Amino acid sequence: MKNRLYFSNTLIHCYQRTSDRGVLFYTFSDFLVYFTLYCIVARKYSICVLALCQMPDHIHDSIITCSDANLCRFKDEVNTGFARKWNAQAGLSGHVFESPYGSAVKMGDKKVRTNIIYVGNNPVERKLVMKAEDYRWNYLAYAVSDHPFSEKLVIRDARWPLQKAAREVKSLFKAGKPLNYAILKRLFGSLNRNEILKLTDFIIKTYNVIDYEEASRYFGSYEDMLASMHATTGSEYDINEVFIGKDDSFYARMTSVLMKEAGMKDIHDILAMDTDSKLKLFVLLQQRTKAPVGQIASFLHLPIRRE
Repeated sequence: MKNRLYFSNTLIHCYQRTSDRGVLFYTFSDFLVYFTLYCIVARKYSICVLALCQMPDHIHDSIITCSDANLCRFKDEVNTGFARKWNAQAGLSGHVFESPYGSAVKMGDKKVRTNIIYVGNNPVERKLVMKAEDYRWNYLAYAVSDHPFSEKLVIRDARWPLQKAAREVKSLFKAGKPLNYAILKRLFGSLNRNEILKLTDFIIKTYNVIDYEEASRYFGSYEDMLASMHATTGSEYDINEVFIGKDDSFYARMTSVLMKEAGMKDIHDILAMDTDSKLKLFVLLQQRTKAPVGQIASFLHLPIRRE
């Protein structure tokens, strides 16, 4: 394997895809299981996280750490830990992530700024939101609010199931434990939609490890950082990522079609289906969404050439 370029205490942009280039994050639980694990492990290895963005089929993060060995240990523990949880809930086995992960050193304030803009704007480029801070899973909005996508959670005024869920989240965090699929299913199971949104924001606020102050320092302020994102998209020549023609909003439409028309109760059920069953869903999704062939294949984890 080619030696990875690394400089101590310098920003590293990391890029991680799935082994089959398929969709990784379908539901809130997928995002949160990864995020809480990522944050716990980042603290364990003293990783300074300036930016993190979980896209449906890949992950970007911009981090600073003391050594290449520390970076590798961090990435290995996050990827292995999440793969184990993701496979278990889907009834699968084997590799989840492409190996090795991509990385690029960003030396100098200008390159750091460009990288932070690029990572934050990934969901804008993929047509998921109009503004970077409107995307929940790049966590930008949490720099200035602990409940940017819900009403504020006042635990003493909440219904008992939500009170109990919030207290369990706090207890698990204090014990240094990430959330898993079984825990989230149980916590979300007794909540209504508004309460799920409140608990989601609470979980992110509780576990969040992103150093917004350090990231904002490269721009002067958080407001200036957002203004820079609104004004430009940034570019990353070191990362082979194609934006042209990509519209990740198709993934949400595909989920809706399968839940409503195919009678699926858990979207993860597609992962354990045989190829013939997936091909039938492929035809349905092509008819109902008009999504590109490659993106339908990614959604269904089908071995069809990606566009």
